[in-house]
Amino acid sequence: MKHPVDVHVGKRVRHRRWMVGMTQQQLGDIVGIKFQQIQKYETGMNRISASRLWDIAQALDVSISFFFEGLEDEAAPNAHSAADLPERGDLLADKEALELVRSYYAIPEAQRRRLFDLARVLSDVA
Repeated sequence: MKHPVDVHVGKRVRHRRWMVGMTQQQLGDIVGIKFQQIQKYETGMNRISASRLWDIAQALDVSISFFFEGLEDEAAPNAHSAADLPERGDLLADKEALELVRSYYAIPEAQRRRLFDLARVLSDVA
């Protein structure tokens, strides 16, 4: 049975890998394992050891704490699941949302700020 922490950490690995534009094969090559093992980590099927998480964090250029961000919110006694909040959903699992975020950060900062302001105005209108 999958442990919720392993699932969360796996989602964060997938999220960061996708954000930097790295394939499972590339990440596996960097940390010295097969891409199938990366798949198992990302789904939470297999737990990531501390030393392997360290290697993955270095490969993805993040701190170890990155993989645990948001975990407190999920573990809170009164926290709602994504199913309870359909308008929120699981953005880390949505490939389109991740692609949008990656594209957004590829835009030069001045233009990105204007795009952000436009999106904020449009979302307030809706």
